[in-house]
Amino acid sequence: MFNVNKLSCGYGQSQILHDLDLSVARREIVAVMGRNGMGKTTLFKSLMGILPQWEGQISVDGREVSSLETHERVEHGIAYVPQGRMIFPGMTVLENIQTGLPASARGQVPEDLYALFPVLHDMRSRKGGNLSGGQQQQLAIARALATQPKVLLLDEPTEGIQPSIIKDIARTLKEIRHLRDLTIVVSEQVLSFTLEIADRFLVIEKGRFVIEETRDKVDEATISRYLSV
Repeated sequence: MFNVNKLSCGYGQSQILHDLDLSVARREIVAVMGRNGMGKTTLFKSLMGILPQWEGQISVDGREVSSLETHERVEHGIAYVPQGRMIFPGMTVLENIQTGLPASARGQVPEDLYALFPVLHDMRSRKGGNLSGGQQQQLAIARALATQPKVLLLDEPTEGIQPSIIKDIARTLKEIRHLRDLTIVVSEQVLSFTLEIADRFLVIEKGRFVIEETRDKVDEATISRYLSV
């Protein structure tokens, strides 16, 4: 469903990502793990076209998207929940979700979206900036899902969120991938969260993938060493 081949990019003269390869199947959840500064957010920004790639190809469901603008990548099935959530604080919950809807929806939020996040239905008239961190994260995910994606990119979704909400988000993500045939790539530093949801683990170190393991073979101690400061 999602293929990345020999992806390289950086900032100015500084190369951050080095020839990354990634292939993710339909309904698979892949965790990209690593410390801050190792390239996780740079990878996601490059996949979305926010940061131009230097080399490499990106495809969604067999369609090459490498040359497309960010909004065109969204149209072809990639959705992105950035680090820090980046909701619109002055807009209501409903208005935030509506920004992700295609024109054909005419502003109508699908009922199944509210079913996944009941708290958002209850708070749909409340300003996004008045929600808790966990509620804002659920809103950011709902806004991304409103685009009807094939691939969902989540950058550090547990950052600043209380443990009980983290468990809710983990449960929802596992439910979403089956309900919507969704492929999910999540960047994280919290191993307990990714152990709850991921089918496969990749560790990124200085812009390169240094470990790849499936869930049944994952060595928690080894990954933890790459996450410790």
